[in-house]
Amino acid sequence: MTTMNNTDPLLGHVVDGRYEILRKLARGGMATVYLATDRRLTRTVAVKVMHNDLGGDQDFASRFDREARAAARLSHPNVVSVFDQGMDEGRPYMVMEYVEGSTLRHLITREAPMAPQRVLDLLIPVTAAVAAAHEAGIIHRDLKPENVLISTRGQIKVADFGLARAVTAHTATAQGMLIGTVSYIAPELVTHGHADTRCDVYALGILAFEMLTGKKPHTGDSPIQVAYSHVHNEITAPSASAPVQWRDTRSGVPPYLDALVQAAAARQPAERPADAKVLLDHLRQARAALEQGVMDDPLLTERMRETTLDSATQLTEAVPALAPSVPDEVQKTATLRFTPSTPISPSHPGAADGMPYYDSRPLPSPSAVPLQQHRQRKHRRGAVSLVVLLLVTALVGVGAWYFLAGRFTTTPDFGNLTQEKAAALAAQNGLGIAWAQEFSETVPVGKVTRTDPAAGDRVLRGGTVTAFLSKGPERYAVPSLVGRDRDQATQALTDSHLKVGDIKEVFDETMAVGLVVSASIDAGQLVKPGTPVDLDISKGPAPVKVVSFKNKPFADAQTYYQNAGLIVQRADDAFSSTIDAGNVISSDPKVGGSVEKGGTITFTVSKGPEMIAVPGVGGLSANDAKKALKDAGFKVTVRKTFFGTRVWGTDPGEGTLVPKGSTVTLILV
Repeated sequence: MTTMNNTDPLLGHVVDGRYEILRKLARGGMATVYLATDRRLTRTVAVKVMHNDLGGDQDFASRFDREARAAARLSHPNVVSVFDQGMDEGRPYMVMEYVEGSTLRHLITREAPMAPQRVLDLLIPVTAAVAAAHEAGIIHRDLKPENVLISTRGQIKVADFGLARAVTAHTATAQGMLIGTVSYIAPELVTHGHADTRCDVYALGILAFEMLTGKKPHTGDSPIQVAYSHVHNEITAPSASAPVQWRDTRSGVPPYLDALVQAAAARQPAERPADAKVLLDHLRQARAALEQGVMDDPLLTERMRETTLDSATQLTEAVPALAPSVPDEVQKTATLRFTPSTPISPSHPGAADGMPYYDSRPLPSPSAVPLQQHRQRKHRRGAVSLVVLLLVTALVGVGAWYFLAGRFTTTPDFGNLTQEKAAALAAQNGLGIAWAQEFSETVPVGKVTRTDPAAGDRVLRGGTVTAFLSKGPERYAVPSLVGRDRDQATQALTDSHLKVGDIKEVFDETMAVGLVVSASIDAGQLVKPGTPVDLDISKGPAPVKVVSFKNKPFADAQTYYQNAGLIVQRADDAFSSTIDAGNVISSDPKVGGSVEKGGTITFTVSKGPEMIAVPGVGGLSANDAKKALKDAGFKVTVRKTFFGTRVWGTDPGEGTLVPKGSTVTLILV
């Protein structure tokens, strides 16, 4: 499936009155997966809702229901648990365990090609999950990296058990679709659509090849070309496509691992391991060999091609008489057959009772006795040597078996057990148990979340398994942050396993510059580790904007700005013919500017107009009188009587005090 955005009509919808859809996680060809909250149990789950074009068909819905029930019965630590299923507004849905983490696809993209040990460590839990499904009669049919989930704690789980089978039954004939990603689909599904457990084995083989080499074995320009390659071409040995620098090194792909992958991904189903249980046995044997530094073992290479657990290389009936307690694993390494060199004739009298008679021979002559005795002694010595050789071989085989496999057993599944029940299960299996604790979003407090080694992995007989008990969801209280500076708030969040989110500077009248004014989450609230907390940090009081008090009383301006937190000063007053005395002429800063709190604003105040006396100009010529008045700061108009050549007087009269710039009229006679 590919990750999608969160625009979807189902967001916010409560499925079946119980599961509240929070956001979309992924969308595939058959269904969409959502993150949801189970309102009844208050836990986070994943809800898969089938597309309308599939969910509306009644035949498909009934098949989906049967397969969902089958998958729900499948309980294994490496399988995504199915909690519930049903119909909502005509759409089948399935409720599953939510695994927070990534997929194997992301891991392959980052790491492939991977070293063989890494591949086996990842693939064994996947195969163990598929083996459990095969034991329960469930075939996956759509194994691919996208369906292998890896949690943030490294736990591996396989998803979508049972679903692929239901969809295939519906779509393979009705719509002509090939269910299963074409890169991992078995040839028989392409040719005739019939599937069994070996289809899953094939997909696991292709997956192993891709992890070892970093590339898919079957490619093409279209899905049809890829499917054609599956049907007609065998895969090459992974070692041939592995990085050159790995060749002939401990990081290289050994021949027995080549054989395992090629057998699992063989075109003919009969040449593959019969089911995932057989493949799991092969994988574990390969990992044991790698752990011991074995890079080439012809016998192990041959064993990787076996299709069942009943090996064709088991010991014959003669060997148990020599070493009846030799384990099966060693018997496969020491196949011996004893064949009489001269068998009896079917007509011999002793043949009827099955006794091991041989044809009669004449007695030797006396002269031949010493030579005969010498030959007999030589024969006995050879027989003794053969017995000794067999015993040594058996002992070496037993030692090898014990060192590689015999000293190990399988870790039981302690998942969700209480401490008391887990201790009892460990004792029942002859194991010691140590305890550790960890947080868990899904496992109740006091129950086992996981073990080390994990369930299904090898552990020394009589060894110790560490069981991790749930402490419940990991939550931390948000510390008190208001009033702290930025560094102090950051340290407080780090100490509480949280982190700083977005930081925004804001004006604040009460908090000093650089201190936290508010946080996005209240102090004391419990949140998940790593939760970001946004902070508002003070950059001090907002500056005071300068507004106009022009031609308004200075006292009003002084009161306003002092209340706003500014220092008010008065410059030298100035004459103004337009501004009344005592009113504001101008300010510094000017109107539209701003002043920080505690700053200074200065005003110029009007003294009113400047008053001057009208000078005497009587008897002067008109031009001289005009000049004298203008020089004194007046405007001049003229009024004539009689001849109008000499100044008789002025209006206002000589000596009268009038505002500078006023108009004086000359009276000419």
